[in-house]
Amino acid sequence: MKIEGQVAVVTGGASGLGYAAAEALAQRGAKVALLDINPDALRAAAETLPALGVVCDVRKPESAVEALAIVTSKLGRPGICINCAGVGPAKRILGKEGPMPLEDFACVIDINVIGTFNMLRLVAAEMAKREVGPEGERGIIINTASIAAYEGQIGQSAYAASKGAVASLTIPAARELAQFGIRVLAIAPGIFLTPMLKALPEAAQQSLGESIPFPKRLGRPDEYAALALHMIENVMLNGEVVRIDGAIRLAPR
Repeated sequence: MKIEGQVAVVTGGASGLGYAAAEALAQRGAKVALLDINPDALRAAAETLPALGVVCDVRKPESAVEALAIVTSKLGRPGICINCAGVGPAKRILGKEGPMPLEDFACVIDINVIGTFNMLRLVAAEMAKREVGPEGERGIIINTASIAAYEGQIGQSAYAASKGAVASLTIPAARELAQFGIRVLAIAPGIFLTPMLKALPEAAQQSLGESIPFPKRLGRPDEYAALALHMIENVMLNGEVVRIDGAIRLAPR
């Protein structure tokens, strides 16, 4: 798919991987809409790019419907969607204070799985109404999994389960939406320098980077964005989860 002129929706677009993807799309001539739950960060990011900023809670059907209605009315129907909205809290199944509260597990599933699927289904409905492009393509949806889906560490049970669900969603969604000319892919990042990791001491960041076989550093958000751009432009990529992790395999802790 040609990126220039496409309407691109990026959830979690106010920071981290989402912002990097949105910035790369804007630089390539896409009309970008940032969806994020944080209004202050969203406003700053939208002004910087520039892009259309829309406050959205991806977990809630009415919020997502309203956000996409704004995007469609102001920019047009999306041909690209990158879902980056998510959370990754660490908590043990059985900790010093007893079993993990069920609501903590449910919250991660709600945001990472329900939120991703909510956006996928609604964006797909809009994409299906578009005119077909070259090779019959109408759109592409890229979700964000994680290598934790495959090697979740101690304390990552909720996060790993949620990202495993996102990874498993990829092939059935791609198969089902193929009839509409919509591709579905997922990216599984390794250890990336996102705002959460930037809060760690420099020594801790360096230690994490050195654990990666090659290159021995943390991943950069622009590298995630570069992979997303390639996925968009390479029509033969469909139904796949692609790891981007420097060949690391996570240890138990």
